[in-house]
Amino acid sequence: MSSEDARERAARRALSSPLRLRILRYCLYESHSNREIAVQFGLNPGTSLHHVRTLVDTGFLSAEDARPGRRGSVEIPYRATGKSWDSPTEGGGDLLIRTFLEEIEGRDLDELFMVRMGFKLRPDRLEELQRRLVDLVLEFHGSPDDDGELSSLFIAGHPEDRPEARPAPRQGPGSS
Repeated sequence: MSSEDARERAARRALSSPLRLRILRYCLYESHSNREIAVQFGLNPGTSLHHVRTLVDTGFLSAEDARPGRRGSVEIPYRATGKSWDSPTEGGGDLLIRTFLEEIEGRDLDELFMVRMGFKLRPDRLEELQRRLVDLVLEFHGSPDDDGELSSLFIAGHPEDRPEARPAPRQGPGSS
């Protein structure tokens, strides 16, 4: 296996964890130390450091200059590099759903912004809708407000379950 293949495999493995994706989101606009990451996610600092090192070693997090920590210690803050945006993930759909569910766990769902609607579009128009949604999200992602509130957005589209595509119910004995 080439070193490039090994790096790609390590990167895919690094992004195969909902927790690591959440760490990247947490470090997107602000740098955070391993201690802060451990506290944010309720982790043992050693466990947190394992995840942080995995993300640093694969280029998804970068270490910044050391800064004074608590009680005279020195801590290293980490910041997301943005590399994950274009990186393929193992089991992408399942991973994104699990990450989203972890992010909203314990929240009042009535406080979430949610939209659900159906469409009837030709494949080319559906592709256009998806492209425009991504472009809109990228526009806002690329120009964050310094005094803005941290938020996340999850968008998922799926084909509708059509009754004619479902198997007929099974008839048991004595059914008519």
